[in-house]
Amino acid sequence: MKFALLQLNLTVGDLEGNTEKIATAVRAAASKGAQMCIAPELSVMGYPPRDLLLQGGFVERANEALTRLAATLADACPVLVGIATPNTSGAGKPYRNSAALLSGGKVADVFHKSLLPSYDVFDEDRYFEPAGGPGILHMDGVRIAVTICEDVWNDSTFWDTPRYSSDPLSTLPEGSVDLIVNLSASPFVIGKQRIRQDMLAWTAKRYGVPLVYANQVGGNDDLVFAGRSMAFAPDGRLFARGKAFDEDVLMVDTQTCTGRMEDDDFTPESEAWRALVLGVRDYVRKCGFSRVLLGLSGGIDSTLVAAVAAEAIGPENVLGVLMPSPWSSDGSIADAEALAKNLGIATRTIPIAPLMQGFDDALASAFDGFERDVTEENIQARIRGNLLMAMSNKFRSLLLTTGNKSELAVGYCTIYGDMSGGLAVISDVPKTLVFAVCRWLNMTQGREIIPNSVITKPPSAELRPDQKDEDSLPPYEVLDAILERLVVQRQSPEDIVQAGFERGTIERVRHLLRIAEFKRRQAAPGIKVTDRAFGTGWRMPLAAVIK
Repeated sequence: MKFALLQLNLTVGDLEGNTEKIATAVRAAASKGAQMCIAPELSVMGYPPRDLLLQGGFVERANEALTRLAATLADACPVLVGIATPNTSGAGKPYRNSAALLSGGKVADVFHKSLLPSYDVFDEDRYFEPAGGPGILHMDGVRIAVTICEDVWNDSTFWDTPRYSSDPLSTLPEGSVDLIVNLSASPFVIGKQRIRQDMLAWTAKRYGVPLVYANQVGGNDDLVFAGRSMAFAPDGRLFARGKAFDEDVLMVDTQTCTGRMEDDDFTPESEAWRALVLGVRDYVRKCGFSRVLLGLSGGIDSTLVAAVAAEAIGPENVLGVLMPSPWSSDGSIADAEALAKNLGIATRTIPIAPLMQGFDDALASAFDGFERDVTEENIQARIRGNLLMAMSNKFRSLLLTTGNKSELAVGYCTIYGDMSGGLAVISDVPKTLVFAVCRWLNMTQGREIIPNSVITKPPSAELRPDQKDEDSLPPYEVLDAILERLVVQRQSPEDIVQAGFERGTIERVRHLLRIAEFKRRQAAPGIKVTDRAFGTGWRMPLAAVIK
């Protein structure tokens, strides 16, 4: 059969906009000879809808929109679309995660998802009742197993330790299907694409049938979806792959196993950059903003955030605010100005020394007898946060925060100060990767986008004279390696010691990670790019004893 994989950028809750986008793509695909179209998981309402599903009338309105979409496409080829449908069994969760077949102007059939993820960022078991296995769709003499995302992620012959006790595809009688289709909304994580390709290739080869996979693209809140819809031959050969981080309609022929293969770059720096750009672009757009601003310090973090923002929404829509203090070096100010020139973004400079003096005067009697310490450093950060939030309000611009994952992990950031804002762009990007992406950007652009002095100078918050990050933290190479093992790999201190790290440093990092939890609870949402981010998938207690 000739399939069209509809790799669409859908907005959560936008029933009219999403169904119109699906209809436009189906008509375009039908005009190119598609016999059937496959849209992503929950494509009518956008993924993930989360507790919108529990809002009175939302699922009902979504299914009404589905009915209208079917009527609109009466003269087009059949299409499978993702939708939440009521659970009519009389028991269990209120809804099912479903794939609806639209054909002949009506909803001709409905299939349901079996495996409902409830780990990391997923919480589908909160809303959906599982099915017992994939349904089989008969179309033009072809028997098609209809699966939804997670349903193809539990092959016990591929994974050493399957996540679930059942594998939906294995419930199908041998030789009962000619083809497997998968409607997906699989979030992006650096490095995950190769695993995904290997797994789907294994599945196609195991069952000896073609497999087609249609994935969502775009950013929705903290999640980014990379697209990269794919098709595999019965021998497991990948014969078609759609664009990465962009909308696409991928035409594939499962009889001849032919289709377009888009070039891609799977290096961590390239993937991180493209995910951040797409995540910022969609977060800004889908939240109703057109402009952003950020504090531009001349450091590596704000430099990368500014570069991402300029690429995402255009330099003309980005404002960099320089707020030098008496401790800001001339080099940092020059670096910030050079970056702004390279990017073509506007800047505004507001020195904060007078405001710092005002705070000193106001607090002089209260702080009499106390030595200056981190309190005064935090005041500087909060002065800057207040100025940025005021401009965000006045200019109706989204404020981007610039802290990286390493700092957020150990609390090397100021609540109500540099953490103020609406989107924490690089909050899931470790400091070492921040540097790597900046070097990569200069190399791929063939010119100096990021001033070299920003990359080579020692990181510093510049909140006191001659301050360096390593005065307070282990070297970032060590810190990031320990955090990777603690946060992502969930290793014990003993495991990390065995890997060659000093126990005292490990315990210090663990302590900082623990006591910074209250800050992360109040942080702006960030863009997930690693296996475990400090976002919806991080659920650590606050009032607890953790050893």
